[in-house]
Amino acid sequence: MMGGMTGEKTRTMTSTPIRTSAGTESENETPATRAWTTRLVVVGIVLAALNLRPAITSLGALLEEVRGGLGMSGSVAGLLTSVPPLCFAVFGVMAPRLARRFGPGAVVCAGMVAITAGLAIRPYAGNTAGFLAASALALMGIAVSNVLMPVIVKRWFPDRVGSMTGLYSMALALGTSTAAAVTVPMTDALGGSWQSGLAVWAGLAAAAIVPWIALVRARGAESVSGSTAPRTDAGTRTPARHEPDEFRITRSRTAWALAVFFGLQATAAYITMGWMAQIFRDAGVSAGTAGLLLAVTMVMGVPLAFVIPRLATRLPHQGPIVVALGACGLAGYAGLYFAPAGGAWAWALLLGVSNCAFPLALTMVGMRARTGAGVAKLSAFAQSTGYLLSIPGPLLVGVLYQHSGGWGLPLILMAGLMVPQIAVGILAGRNRTVEDEAARRPRS
Repeated sequence: MMGGMTGEKTRTMTSTPIRTSAGTESENETPATRAWTTRLVVVGIVLAALNLRPAITSLGALLEEVRGGLGMSGSVAGLLTSVPPLCFAVFGVMAPRLARRFGPGAVVCAGMVAITAGLAIRPYAGNTAGFLAASALALMGIAVSNVLMPVIVKRWFPDRVGSMTGLYSMALALGTSTAAAVTVPMTDALGGSWQSGLAVWAGLAAAAIVPWIALVRARGAESVSGSTAPRTDAGTRTPARHEPDEFRITRSRTAWALAVFFGLQATAAYITMGWMAQIFRDAGVSAGTAGLLLAVTMVMGVPLAFVIPRLATRLPHQGPIVVALGACGLAGYAGLYFAPAGGAWAWALLLGVSNCAFPLALTMVGMRARTGAGVAKLSAFAQSTGYLLSIPGPLLVGVLYQHSGGWGLPLILMAGLMVPQIAVGILAGRNRTVEDEAARRPRS
């Protein structure tokens, strides 16, 4: 796979490579050492990505058992399903500041530690408050890692943004679908204890800590961050001159377009994960088949998450991909409206393709900024703003379903949201950078 990525030429608007002391020419570094370090970064990226969703999908698979075991009310359980995007929005804002202070690699390492601790503690917290607190700890680690993965890719692999974004998006999709598919049978194999079924995912998170610790210890925090900033006598890092941080991301129209695009695609994804199986069941599809259809939709993201980013980096404008994915979503929602059971497999496949707007959004984050500092700001802004926008969607679908007594109005809403998603995606896909846009806007 790495050999195929070597020749990729992206169209990101970088004036000079950002990968400096993190992974390139150092007078004291041999080619063999650089190659070993690069491979370690790739392993770290893949393992980190595998852990960015099991905390959510494993809980979804055992939610009824968790509710019974903790005496959790239905309203609290509903709140629990809204916690992930809220935590992603709140904690994701902290990521750029932490990255500037400690380096993105060190923060990702700490994020994996937080995920491990949260997943290990929450099944045995003993009450709802403790369960929520431990879940928030794990989600905090996921949030900062969500934001900083594009930064790591941009700085270590500036000429392979599409391939590396595809690689970790594929790993993320694999972790998501695997946790959803195997948590219940694994719980049964472990004696039927939902605590064991949830806690076992802490082991995967612990494995992800190892390569990041090795990178931070072997090369120092600034090596993982990719910063060339010199250290003072006191050992603190001075700001890197080649990555200026003096611009307001909110002055960029592209940043706003990408944030709204991210939020709308996240809305569609959370609605799909939360409600699609119920739509099929209400149409007469058996519970087992409905679960399998949902799994098919999620698994579609594994191969496509690798293909779409590589394709995106070869195009000067990502609008055509946005339109193609949106068209699949509209066709899938139309199918669910008119013939939910008759064409169930086709609708599941179409919606699986449509949900691959997520890796496309991540790829555009890396392409719409010239510098590592710009990527960090854009990633934090787009993801935090986007996840905030995504919170009401699944709840509104539930309200419409309850009050209308059917899926007609919710499906019309889902299809309606796809239209602005296509529009802002086209705007976000234009070949420009947020730094240049912010510089052109007059200061207020």
